[in-house]
Amino acid sequence: MAGSMALSANDAGLKRELEQKIRAGERLSREDGIALYASDDLAWLGGLAHEVRTRKNGDVVHFNVNRHLNMTNVCTASCAYCSFQRKPGEKDAYTMRIEEAVRLAKAMEGDNLTELHIVNGLHPTLPWRYYPRSLRALKEALPQVSLKCFTATELHHFEKISGLSASEILDELIDAGLESLTGGGAEIFDWEVRQHIVDHDTHWEDWSRIHRLAHEKGLKTPCTMLYGHVEEPRHRVDHVLRLRELQDETGGFQVFIPLRYQHDFVDMKDGKVRNRLQARTTMATGAEALKTFAVSRLLFDNVPHVKVFWVMHGVHTAQLALQHGADDMDGSVVEYKITHDADNFGTPDKLTREDILDLIRDAGFRPVERNTRYEIIREYEGPNPDRRETPQAMRL
Repeated sequence: MAGSMALSANDAGLKRELEQKIRAGERLSREDGIALYASDDLAWLGGLAHEVRTRKNGDVVHFNVNRHLNMTNVCTASCAYCSFQRKPGEKDAYTMRIEEAVRLAKAMEGDNLTELHIVNGLHPTLPWRYYPRSLRALKEALPQVSLKCFTATELHHFEKISGLSASEILDELIDAGLESLTGGGAEIFDWEVRQHIVDHDTHWEDWSRIHRLAHEKGLKTPCTMLYGHVEEPRHRVDHVLRLRELQDETGGFQVFIPLRYQHDFVDMKDGKVRNRLQARTTMATGAEALKTFAVSRLLFDNVPHVKVFWVMHGVHTAQLALQHGADDMDGSVVEYKITHDADNFGTPDKLTREDILDLIRDAGFRPVERNTRYEIIREYEGPNPDRRETPQAMRL
């Protein structure tokens, strides 16, 4: 590993070498990434990541006012980690009529909503036309709201049920109002891990093909990584480097979002626990989460933003992630069924704009509200000077 075995607090020479590369803005290698994950010095890692996020984004933490809408949970796949999916006829299986989706979306409109985030199961019988018609109806009902919809896995599914190419599908969805894909379906790309966690055939080749097409058509998209299950740090490094290489090619990723794998802490309403991984896994600790944010920020040098999704991390770990490379705190989600169906983790169902502002300021940063395109909507005052003189990283 090029001299980078376990990187303890005593490995002064290697730490100095890595510090010099990072501060000089040099690109880190695969071996560097693995060495950083091997470090047991979280304060050191966090400090370096904080330097990089400050260089890129100053004292700002971005957020947006968004809502999540899942129009169906019926899915042909049975991914090992997923508690959201249902099979046709199962208790709690549902599919919304377009009119119902519009009614629910309109009910979410208050509070100056700027983004609607839509992800669904891979429904076996819904016709392809359901999806662009849904977007057209939602856009007509909420013309000021950006539609961030569908994973690359869903787009691949649309190809199969429609007979159209991904390029044709994207053209029609964009015409219907699509402004961004979501970043889902990525999980971990390495087949050594992926074969144990996903139950569909959208892997790196198709995921990257679809996002590349979206970028060619002018869309900016997020990218994600599901961590803390059966993967090892080397798989996380490989995942980020694949995305970094694609970003070199297209420049279309706006933000990287590490997503913490969740256990089922309680049985589902129907008495089933659908997460088949949990018997042999433990969720990532808070320290492991912070390390993942830090190393991701240091490795992914060509993506402008790193986002912490507080629903999957809890609000306190999310605040700390802002000191470990993250500069975006995902917005005022009211209901996020995919995670809240998976756990009883204790995150609130809702954070208001004021809640988000308080959390960002309490972490020592200046809140900036953005839209889906990361255009600034409004800047807010920073931390209360009576509590802190200037924004600064929390000390662990």
